[in-house]
Order: sequence, then C-alpha cells, then structure tokens
Amino acid sequence: MSVQVVCIASWNADLVSRVPRPIARGETLLARSFEISPGGKGSNAAVACVRQGARTAVVARIGRDEFGAMALELWEREGIVTSQVEQADGERSGVAQILVFDDGDNSIAVAPGAGAGLAGRHVEAAAALLAGSRVVMASCEVPLAATLAAFRVARAAGVLTLLNPAPAQPLPDELIALTDVLTPNQTEVLALAGVPEGTPVDEAARVLLGRGAGAVVVTLGAAGCSLWRLAEPCVELPGWAMRSVADTIGAGDTFTGALAAALARGEPLEQAMRCANAAAALSVTGQGAIGGMPSLPEVMALLARRGG
Repeated sequence: MSVQVVCIASWNADLVSRVPRPIARGETLLARSFEISPGGKGSNAAVACVRQGARTAVVARIGRDEFGAMALELWEREGIVTSQVEQADGERSGVAQILVFDDGDNSIAVAPGAGAGLAGRHVEAAAALLAGSRVVMASCEVPLAATLAAFRVARAAGVLTLLNPAPAQPLPDELIALTDVLTPNQTEVLALAGVPEGTPVDEAARVLLGRGAGAVVVTLGAAGCSLWRLAEPCVELPGWAMRSVADTIGAGDTFTGALAAALARGEPLEQAMRCANAAAALSVTGQGAIGGMPSLPEVMALLARRGG
C-alpha cells in the first residue's frame, strides 16, 4: 500500500512527572503523579499526521525491549505503516524524562537509545517508500545523516520535505537547502540562524531563507505562527484561546504532523498552516504527547469557528 507521508522517526517512552514548578539545581521536589506514555518527536508527528487522515509510515530504529514493544503496539493501533522499522537486539529504546509544571509548561531530557543508530542504510532500504510519498518529514531527534539521506531521495523524486529542527542544533547548508518547509519555534529560529538572542524573528527567518530553505514557518506557542518566504510578505496567524490547558507536551509535534497531512492533501501552505495551528491548539487540552491530538473533523470544526 502506498503512503502519503513518511516520517524519519524518533521514538521515546515518555517518563512524565508532574511538579508545581521548575526544579533548581541540587533541589529535590515531590511530584504529585508519574506516568509512562508514548513519545518521541517523530512518532508523535506521525500519530498526529495519521489522525489528520494521511496514510503514514515511519522509518525508525527501536530496541527489542518493553518500550520498543510499546512503540509497535501504538503504531499498529493508529494504523501507521511499520515495514521500515528495525528492532535492535541488546539495545534500549529511547526515553524522555519530562517534568510538567502546574502552568502546563515542561522541561524534557531525551536519551535516544537505539534511535541513535538510525542511518543511511535504513533510508536506502526505504527509498521506494520515500519516493512514492507526497511528504517526507523529520526532526533533529534523529541523526542528521539519516535525515539528509532521506531528503536527498525526496528531492530527487519531487517529494516535499518538512523539517522540525528540534532540538535545535547547527544544520548543514545542504540540509537546509533540501528543506521545503522548516518549522522552528521562536527560540530555535534564532539558534539555527546563528543570530544573537533578541534578534527579530523576521531577520532570523530571512537568514534561513537565504541559506536555501523554501519556507520558514515559525511556531509561537499560544501566539500562533508566522510564515516567511522569499519576496513575499509575512503571513501571521493568531493563536487559539483554549478554555483548559492540560499540558503543552507534543503541541509542536502535533503542528508538524498536521501540517504534513494537510500538505499531503494538496492544501496550499497557508491553509495547511491554519490546520496545523488549530490542531496544535486542540492538542494542549489533553494530557501527554498524544492524549489531546485531534482528528481531522475536530480540526475542521475549530476552524469553522474562525471562518476557515
């Protein structure tokens, strides 16, 4: 079966503790709850994508352990194609240790585990799948060499590429130039552009456009998002005021996955942004990375409140 979106995917089991506030260096603070839930930016984005109606596959590497089994169960349940997932004997799957604060914000430490071994050979094995898709997406939680190999295959086949550059790190010019849509947040866009803190977002976005990115979509949390393209005016979308916020885990991944799904449907970039913006807003109303990820009808209903 052909797929519309392929994700070069990270997988982590999220170890989530809920605490009142950030913890100071050397401090111990009692958590009021703890749970283990699905995570990983790539896996999260793939789940968001398939919930938006896109046939989605993951290229991933996980451990042959209880957390790896958790990944396969999730992907099967969500209807994600796993034919290009490798299970590594004797290796642990990735984990993310997450602190969620009373205001809904969070801090995260990621240990990629077996995912650190995702490499060009995995991309080569999935080349036909990539070339037959409409969108290939990735994040910086997977090795850059794997993403670069995947984007080369996609560009050669005329497939749109989407990169969520988180966690932020220096990116080679070739990768930026192979990226059709780059989706940093307002902190990441400054780091990627190599400009000082406090530099206006538009200046940072234009640096990245100058390095070859096709479009830069800057996510602004509750404030919405903005779109930057060469020789075109900025497009700004306001955020959504949600009545209740459980936590913001996975909101950025929801944005990425929903954006990929909308682009795979053939939506213009501006309309795809509207869908992603609404999906991310809905995601914060549920707990955990995927607990609040909405369906396409839920996103359409929210958009209808603002006239599309």
